[in-house]
Amino acid sequence: MESISGAYDPKNIEGVLYKKWEVSGYFNPDNLSENEGENYIAYMPLPNVTGTLHMGHALNNTLQDILIRFYRMRGKKTLWFPGTDHAGIATQFVVEKQLKKEGTSRFALGREKFIEKVWEWKNQYGNIIYDQLKKLGVSCDWSRVRFTMDDTYAKDVQNAFIHYHEKGFLYRGYRTVNWCPRCATSLSELELEYKEEESKLYFIKYGPFTLATTRPETKFGDTGLAVNPRDARYKEYVGKELEIESLSIEGSLDEPSKKKNIIIVVADDAVDVEFGTGIVKVTPAHDLVDFEIGSRHNLPLVEVINERGEMNSRAGKYAGMKTGDARRKIVEDLKTTGLLEKEEAYTHNVAVCYRCGHVIEPIPSRQWFLKMEALADTALDAVKNGKVKIHPENFEKPYTVWLEHIKDWTVSRQIWWGHQLPVYFCKNKQEASSNSQFPISNGEQEEKYVVSMKKPEKCPFCETCEMEQSPDVLDTWFSSALWPFAGLSESDRKKYYPGTTLITARDILNLWVARMIYSGIEFQNEIPFKDVLIHGTILTKDGKRMSKSLGTGIDPLKYIEAYGADATRFGIVWQANGQDIRWDETAITAGKKFLNKLWNASRFVQTQTEKDDSRSLKIPEAKTDADRNILAALAKITKDTETNLRMFEFSKSIRDLYEFFWHDFCDTYLEISKKQLSELSTKENTEHILLFTLRETLKLFHPFVPFITEEIYGRFSFDQKKEFLMVERA
Repeated sequence: MESISGAYDPKNIEGVLYKKWEVSGYFNPDNLSENEGENYIAYMPLPNVTGTLHMGHALNNTLQDILIRFYRMRGKKTLWFPGTDHAGIATQFVVEKQLKKEGTSRFALGREKFIEKVWEWKNQYGNIIYDQLKKLGVSCDWSRVRFTMDDTYAKDVQNAFIHYHEKGFLYRGYRTVNWCPRCATSLSELELEYKEEESKLYFIKYGPFTLATTRPETKFGDTGLAVNPRDARYKEYVGKELEIESLSIEGSLDEPSKKKNIIIVVADDAVDVEFGTGIVKVTPAHDLVDFEIGSRHNLPLVEVINERGEMNSRAGKYAGMKTGDARRKIVEDLKTTGLLEKEEAYTHNVAVCYRCGHVIEPIPSRQWFLKMEALADTALDAVKNGKVKIHPENFEKPYTVWLEHIKDWTVSRQIWWGHQLPVYFCKNKQEASSNSQFPISNGEQEEKYVVSMKKPEKCPFCETCEMEQSPDVLDTWFSSALWPFAGLSESDRKKYYPGTTLITARDILNLWVARMIYSGIEFQNEIPFKDVLIHGTILTKDGKRMSKSLGTGIDPLKYIEAYGADATRFGIVWQANGQDIRWDETAITAGKKFLNKLWNASRFVQTQTEKDDSRSLKIPEAKTDADRNILAALAKITKDTETNLRMFEFSKSIRDLYEFFWHDFCDTYLEISKKQLSELSTKENTEHILLFTLRETLKLFHPFVPFITEEIYGRFSFDQKKEFLMVERA
């Protein structure tokens, strides 16, 4: 037995202890020979391979670790799957910035060399977050760590693509999509962020009408005007073709063109009668809502903005201009020609890329789409019938609303880093046909392709070419949707699927959680987990979003360095009441103070029982009122902790434990015990109660503050003591 002396110093304890835990192998459920109960399995929300530990990670992983340690001590075979996501766009963005500093680019390197560069970067920096998570004390099974670009994982991703294609859920179509000119790729609607922008609403004359738009530069792609079918003002025009004045796109504005465009008026419920004048121009090629209107009314698709965010040749003299520059010039010209009636200040949300922040340009593009209706119904049913429970329940509504109004998912991306599509094209494009809803505007033929895990030895279309693999990769979320089972061995799938609990943030409820639910049912015929806990978001003290770029980020590693992992965890959980957290550092300093109290109280117990501390397992008798009170309080806090954690009440649990230990045990019983220890009639029994209560208290606190509780446990020779507190039965 090693004595407890001096002040508690986490720097001398935490790193050493974590290595001992790792070496023990007890993070791996296969080594928990005494834990033969049912599984308890958690899935780490995949941090990006580009990521470093931030407060969101610290909150999420602390909560997961509490549950893993809690259920491990209750005899369950606990498994916490760790891993990282390849984060296609984010990682490519980081490596491209590095290449730019070196005076080169991915295009100069070519695809193969660029991918080698990304792997070099990943091998050098990609595992940093694992080391940082270990500093936090997480008890993941590191022997099962996965990366979404591992060969076994990639094989499962490709098989999923092939499965969906064979089932008829995947199709290739020419449709308007969200496009990031900076990243040069399509994005799904869930990958967009929105920023408020002070803009203008331009009221432009369109034949007999005046209509309002924020994007006059798309005028050259207008193929219709739309009104709400219940708007009596425009009822007589519905179905009619009108001649609309155009800008002079050739020659000088000194001689305005008399050229007019023929455009049709349609009635559609998507039109908001309160917006502008109640009539809107329809540009199917450059607005997703307009695309849907166009598809319903068979309007032509005319592309006027290219993949670089520039006006194309159909814009005449504005060709080559960035859309923002073209807008300013077009507004000037509209004024000159008398087509601009007025302009008003207008504040609206503008879609930007969630990775690089560039403004999104909706453009037509040939992409792969996953049909979502049946899959969405599967995910909806899993929650509606109670097989998957979302906590708190109020998050069921956004989950349900999104799935009930879901659109087909654009799953292909035009970047290089990621899972390349298992699709092979005929280079000669023989027997071309189109599955597009609209004619391809540039007249290109639809390419013929084969979906296959391996490259076909012979092209089935022309029988002469060497087929070429699609350069596209899959959306990162396509692969992460398979996280609960992809890359696992067959034996692990049998033993450790399905899981139990997923803890995550609300911003990926649909991006990730819903997709994992229908993927698990689709590919494993069973839900991937039973409970989904949505935790709050950590904000700055004044309620602002934490962001490194905004200078409002807080590094949890600084807290770990200054106060230790346990104090940091204590401060996080103290504030984790399910709501968004306005971060207060004093919770960590309070945690440090509490840990010192725990250390000193344990030292007192040790000094009073150092001759024999092996009586801690058997429940002691109560010989005094003080004995009865502390044993009753211990029984109550043990039951309450069990209830609180099963209900995901983390903050309440640690606050109740704090009250019990600080006031019931330290302030009250320890003080009374000093007198009882001095009397022969109560001395031995009081020692027994001190040992028993301390041992049980350490077990209760261990999931929250694992390092100090493990260290104290190791310094006692408790009866039937385990190698580590973390495998002690609670």
